[in-house]
Amino acid sequence: MHAIVIREPGGPEVLAWQEVPDPRPGPGEVVIDVAASAVNRADLLQRQGHYPPPPGAPPYPGLECAGVISEVGPGVEGLSPGDEVAALLAGGGYAERVAVPWQQVMPVPEGVPLVEAAALPEVACTVWSNVFMLARLRRGETLLVHGGASGIGTMAIQLAKAYGSRVAVTAGSEEKLARCRELGADVTINYRIEDFSEKIRADVILDIIGAKYLGPNVKALATGGRIVIIGMQGGRKGEVDLGALLAKRGTIHATALRSRPVDEKGAIVRGVVENVWPLVAAGTIRPVVHATVPLPEAARAHRMLEDGKHIGKILLVR
Repeated sequence: MHAIVIREPGGPEVLAWQEVPDPRPGPGEVVIDVAASAVNRADLLQRQGHYPPPPGAPPYPGLECAGVISEVGPGVEGLSPGDEVAALLAGGGYAERVAVPWQQVMPVPEGVPLVEAAALPEVACTVWSNVFMLARLRRGETLLVHGGASGIGTMAIQLAKAYGSRVAVTAGSEEKLARCRELGADVTINYRIEDFSEKIRADVILDIIGAKYLGPNVKALATGGRIVIIGMQGGRKGEVDLGALLAKRGTIHATALRSRPVDEKGAIVRGVVENVWPLVAAGTIRPVVHATVPLPEAARAHRMLEDGKHIGKILLVR
């Protein structure tokens, strides 16, 4: 098969479409013929040499895919060759085929084209596991999402609104904020000219920035609020005013999805299929796709993500 290989750490130009060994399904695994994958910020970090795949994962980038099962290993339950599926991956999505534990495989939601389904696994699993399973966002509470126009942000807006919550978002342009409002955001904040900590008090904050926003996030937190940090675009190390956090009886969580054990990922996937997929099938939640790029041209897709003008997901298609 062919896959996108990282020849050495560096910029998008180090990505190359090369022939590599075909994957074989191990016990409890299926092989998926990939129809599409998607670009995530973690892929950029891996390309730069800052985020190596976990042990046992394919060396190629790609944390999600959609496609058709071509092979099934021993011990797999409920899946057969020919099934159209989407999958959460530890790596390997930028390839013609990928082997994945069966627990991380999910059916394509009804009414969603196979290629578009590649836009869903990572964002749905990230939002469901962090906002609902961990932070336990409740009906009537306020969710603040940083990067509201990102893939994760567009999913978080739709899912939180579907569950009856109020949603505030930050983004860096009026075009992005307008799209967030179309998706259901109640409060939109341009972080380039406004201080979000002065405009909102949130019960749950989903944060992709990290250190730079630690102080403002605590300030923006409502009493009993929960901050969930899932990214470090604003740095790894910062200071927290523990007195302010104590006064608000707030909590800070920091999580990652890629490195979790298969059983934990499987539990998240089951939660998504049970709680999110029916909303997708009903049209309440839809994948937001900014662009589709041929898989061999992954370098162009990486440049698009780095440019920061996208809204939603950038897909890599066969």
